Amino acid sequence: MADYITDIIDRYEAELQKVQKSQKYGWALQVVKEQTPELCLAAVKQDGWALEYVKEQTPELCLAAVKRDGGALQVVKEQTPEICLAAVQQCGWALEYVKEQTPELCLAAVQNNGWALVFVVKAQTQELCLAA
Repeated sequence: MADYITDIIDRYEAELQKVQKSQKYGWALQVVKEQTPELCLAAVKQDGWALEYVKEQTPELCLAAVKRDGGALQVVKEQTPEICLAAVQQCGWALEYVKEQTPELCLAAVQNNGWALVFVVKAQTQELCLAA
């Protein structure tokens, strides 16, 4: 039994090293057979777009991914206001992928990048236009 547990630990550590040592961003995650939250977090912290290969997305993983690259919001399966805000604060253009825009999200996006104004779906207020 001890050999079996040692083997599992060794495989886990080998998979973690694949992701952590990968210089190709976090893309090594796509070849990891047994994903753990730690492996996935290491991957999305290297490259937010690695979220695309996460089998079980959690709010924590999604938040880490969009903080690294706001555009990764495009592959977030379940958006929350917190995840969307982090995404548009990192990259205003991520507003394009926000499913439920709020005035706060739109303002944060145009404050990050004035050109994000083109993705405002609801009425463009004077405040938004001035912020852009």
